[in-house]
Amino acid sequence: MNDYKIFSGKTLIGHSALETGDPPMGVASGKFLPLLAYSIVKSQCVASRDLPQAHLDLSVVCSSGEVLPAEHGVSILDYSAELGEIEVHAVGIGYPLYEQLFPKQVAAYAKQFG
Repeated sequence: MNDYKIFSGKTLIGHSALETGDPPMGVASGKFLPLLAYSIVKSQCVASRDLPQAHLDLSVVCSSGEVLPAEHGVSILDYSAELGEIEVHAVGIGYPLYEQLFPKQVAAYAKQFG
C-alpha cells in the first residue's frame, strides 16, 4: 500500500493511503492520519470542510516524491469532533495516471458492471 504525504504549503501535516476513490471522476480519497503539525490548520479545515480549501495550499506527494496532479484541488474533511473521522480527497487526477496509481480502485469500479 502506498503512503501519500499531505502538505499544507511546505509543512507536512499528515499521511493517507488514499485507499478509496471514484475513478470516473478522478478522485482519490482515504483516511487522513494527521501529524502534530496538522494542529496549525485544523480549525481552518473544520471551518471550510464543505467549501473550497485553496487558501490552505494543500497538496499530496507520492512515495516517488512527485506532487500528485489534482487539477481540482485537495481537501481535508475533518469530522473528528462529530464522527471521529478525517478524510482527504484529491480531485481531478487524469488518466492514465489514475489507473497507474490506483489500480485497485479502477478494478473495484469495473467489477460493479460485471
